Amino acid sequence: MATNILMPALSPTMTEGNLARWLKKEGERIKAGDVIAEIETDKATMEVEAVDEGILGKIVVPAGTQAVKVNDVIAVLVEAGEAVPASGDPAPAPAPAAAPAPAAPAPAAVAPVALNPQPLPPSGGDRVFVSPLARRMAQQAGLDLTRVKGSGPNGRIVKADVEAALSRGPAAAPVAAAAAPVAAPKPAAAPVVVTAPHTAVPNSTMRKVIARRLSESKATIPHFYVTMDIEIDALLKLRADLNARSPKDGPGAYKLSVNDLVIKATAATLRRFPACNATWTEDAILQYHDVDISVAVSIPEGLITPIVRGADKKGLAAISNEMKDLAARAKSGKLKPEEFQGGGFSISNMGMYGVSDFSAIINPPQAGILAVSAGLQKPVVKDGALAIATVMTCTLSVDHRVIDGALAAEFMQALKRTIEDPLSLML
Repeated sequence: MATNILMPALSPTMTEGNLARWLKKEGERIKAGDVIAEIETDKATMEVEAVDEGILGKIVVPAGTQAVKVNDVIAVLVEAGEAVPASGDPAPAPAPAAAPAPAAPAPAAVAPVALNPQPLPPSGGDRVFVSPLARRMAQQAGLDLTRVKGSGPNGRIVKADVEAALSRGPAAAPVAAAAAPVAAPKPAAAPVVVTAPHTAVPNSTMRKVIARRLSESKATIPHFYVTMDIEIDALLKLRADLNARSPKDGPGAYKLSVNDLVIKATAATLRRFPACNATWTEDAILQYHDVDISVAVSIPEGLITPIVRGADKKGLAAISNEMKDLAARAKSGKLKPEEFQGGGFSISNMGMYGVSDFSAIINPPQAGILAVSAGLQKPVVKDGALAIATVMTCTLSVDHRVIDGALAAEFMQALKRTIEDPLSLML
C-alpha cells in the first residue's frame, strides 16, 4: 500500500519548514533509518530519516520549496511494482469492527508544558515513538498505541506494526477518541498600511517563531526585573591569569571569555537557589534537578539558545570550549535538536556590543533570564573615598508566578558575591 511521507515537526515550535534538498531520487529504494532529505527548521538544518521501507515513488514537494506546513505530504512511498496513486493520498486503513464502548466523562484538559520536548509527542500516558502515518492510521482506527510494539528504529511504531495490530482485531484494544473542543477563531489583526517608500523583507520561519514566542511570553508571563551593578576587576584578573596558563594549542588549550565565567557563576548560584531553576504549570512549580543554561547566540536569521548542560559541574575550560563549539555550529545551522531544546534558565550577554544596561524577555517555559551588560569603568565609593572600578550591570527578568521579589533579590546578591569573589568558582 502506498504511504505518504509527511513534513515532520522537528522541533516543538516548528509549524512549517523549508525543504532544502532531497538525498534520495524517485525510484530509489529506501530502508527505515535512511536519511532522505534535509529540512531547514526555525532553528537549524536537520536531516530527516525514513521510518518505513519501500520505493520513493513520487516527490511531491521539490527541493528548495519554502514554508512547507508540518504534516503536508512531501513524497509518496510505494512497494515494488505498485503504481503511485493519482491523488498522492493513499487511502486510510479500514478500522476493525468493535462494540461501542460506554461513554466516559472527559477529564478537564490541561495544557502540558514541554520541558524537553520530542518531535513526536506521545498520545497516551506511556512514552510512544511512532511515525506520522502510523499515528494517523491508529487515530482513524481508534487503536491504543501503548499496546503496540514497534519494529522500527529504536522501537518506533511504523505502518506495518499498526496493520498487524489491526489484523488481530479486538485484542489490540482500540479506544474511543475523545472529541476535541473547537477553539473559537482568533480575531484577525488589522492589516498594516504603509504608504512611505520601503523594502519588504519576507519573514523567515525563524523570525515568525521568534515573534510568536516573545509575544506570548510578554503577554502571558508576569515579568519583573531586578538590577545590580557588579564589580568585575577580580574576575578580569582571574581570567587573564587562567588564560596565561593555557597551552598555545592542542586538546588542552582554551581561551576564557567573561561570558564563560558568568555562565559558571550563574550555574553555581542556581545550584544554591533551586527555586529559580524552575517552570510554572497550573498544577505545580517544576524545579529542575540539573542546571542546564541556555545561552543566547545571535545568528543571521535571528536568535538561538544552545544549552550548556550540567554547567554547575563543569570546569571553566570545558564550558569555554563547549560554548565556542555550540556557537559555531549554531551559526552554521548544524545544532542537533537536543542541543537547543530545553534548558532551565537563560543568559543573554550584550556586553561585547558596549551595551550599558538592558532587560531581556523570558524564554518560556523557563522562569528567569539574566541580561549581562558591558564592563565599564565607573567611579565607586570604597572606604569613604572615590575610586575607579570596572562595573557590569546585570538585570534578572523573572516570572513572578514562580519567583517572588525577595527570592530574586537574594539570587542577585549571591551572584554578585560570586562574581566579585571569582576564586570561589575554583572550589
